[in-house]
Amino acid sequence: MPDNERTAAPRTVLHLSQPVEGGVPRVVVDLVRAQTAAGLRTVVACPPGGTLGRDAAAAGAEVVPWQASREPGPGLYGETVRIARLVRRIGPDLVHAHSAKAGLAARLALRGRVPTVHQPHAWSFDAVGGATARLALYWERLATRWADRVLCVSEDERRHGLEAGVRAHWAVIRNGVDTDRFRPADADARARARAALPALDGLPPHALLTVCVGRLCRQKGQDVLLRAWPDVADRVPDAWLVLVGDGPQRRELGAAAPRRVLFAGAADDTVPWYAAADLVVLPSRWEGMALVPLEAMACGRPVVTTEVTGAAESLPPGHAARCLVPPEHPTALARALTGLLADPRLRHDLGRRAADHVRSAFDVRRTAAEVARLYDEVLAERSAVPPSEPPLPPATEPSAPPYLGPFPHTVDGPSVVPPLPEPSPHPLDDPSALSPHPESTERTRR
Repeated sequence: MPDNERTAAPRTVLHLSQPVEGGVPRVVVDLVRAQTAAGLRTVVACPPGGTLGRDAAAAGAEVVPWQASREPGPGLYGETVRIARLVRRIGPDLVHAHSAKAGLAARLALRGRVPTVHQPHAWSFDAVGGATARLALYWERLATRWADRVLCVSEDERRHGLEAGVRAHWAVIRNGVDTDRFRPADADARARARAALPALDGLPPHALLTVCVGRLCRQKGQDVLLRAWPDVADRVPDAWLVLVGDGPQRRELGAAAPRRVLFAGAADDTVPWYAAADLVVLPSRWEGMALVPLEAMACGRPVVTTEVTGAAESLPPGHAARCLVPPEHPTALARALTGLLADPRLRHDLGRRAADHVRSAFDVRRTAAEVARLYDEVLAERSAVPPSEPPLPPATEPSAPPYLGPFPHTVDGPSVVPPLPEPSPHPLDDPSALSPHPESTERTRR
C-alpha cells in the first residue's frame, strides 16, 4: 500500500490506577469513555477486583492486570518492574498515572522515558502527619522531574502543592460529572427512589433524609458525622441519616452509630440515592476535588461539605457560608445540617442553583476535552525536544527503587517511618530549570 494511503495507528494512552474503587476509578472510566469515542486506543492497568476493571472494559478500554497493593513495601520493586514490562509490551504514546500509588510506581519505572502525566487526586502528604508526611512530601518533590505534567483537579490542589514546595509542570483541569446521568430529581422522583431502595424499607414517609456517599474510611470522615448526628436528631425529629458505601471502618462505624442511622452498603449506582435525599453531606478530612458534591449538586441536592482542598471551588458562589464547615468539627457540621434540614425553601433554592452551577461549569465532557488538549500539548513538546534519557531497553529491568516504607496515603491507620533529611538540591530546586519553555511553568487549565 502506498505510504499516503496508510492509516496511522490510533494513539495509545495507558491509564495506571490503584485504587480500584471510589472516585478515582470513576474519573478514569469517564476519561476512557470519552477517549475511546474520540478514536484513541485506551488501556487500563489496575489490580483485579473492585469496579475499575469491569467499568473500564464496558467503557471501551483494554484492561490488563497490574498486581499492586494499596501500600508500598517490599513488593514495590516487583510492581515497578511489572509497569516497565507493560509499557514495553503495550507501547503507549503517553502514560497517565492516577493517585499516589500508581504515580509512585510509574515514575520510578519510567523516569521520564515515556511521556507521563501524573494526577494525584489529592496530595498523599495531606493524609498523614509527622515523619510519614515528610516522606510523602520528599517523594513528591523528587518525582516531579519524571512527569511531563502534574495534573491537579482543582486550583486549590495546585496551590497547596506549590506552598508545600512541589515544583512541577502544572496543569489544572477540574473534575466533571456526567450531567446527562446526574440530573435534577423532583419530589416525585424522590418518592420513587425511596420506594425502590431496599435499605430504606420502613423509613417514615415524611422523613428528612441526609445521605453520605463514600468509602467508609478515615479520609471520608463518617466518624465525625456520627459524632455530629445526635445533635441533629435531637433538633430535627424527622431527620434520618444513611451511609452509602463500604470500607475498612464499617464495623467500627456500625458500633458507634447513634439512633436513626442506616448503613446501605456499597452501591454500583448512586443516582437513586441522590434522588432519595433531601440533603447530601461529605465530611472529608482531605480531598483534591471530591466527585460526590458535584454529583449531588447535579441532581439538584444541596450539599454540606468540609473546607478541604477543592471544596470551595466546587460550590456555587454564595453557598460557602451555609454549606462549608471546618473538617473534624462535629459541632459546626451539626449546625449546618440542622439549619438546612429545618428550612425546605432554602434547600430547594440551594439545590436549584447547585444544579445550574454544575451543568455550566463541571460537565465531564469539558473535562475530557481539556485532558485531550493536555495530551496533545505534552506530545507536541516531546516531539520538539530530544529525550533526556534513553528509551526503556527491551531486555533490562529498572534498577531497584528505594524502599520507601509504609505508603503515606493509607487511610486505615498511621504508618511509622524513620525521619528523612530535607531533600538535597537538584535541578528542580531552580524553577527556571523546569522546562526549556519557562513561560509554561505556571500554566494552568480551568
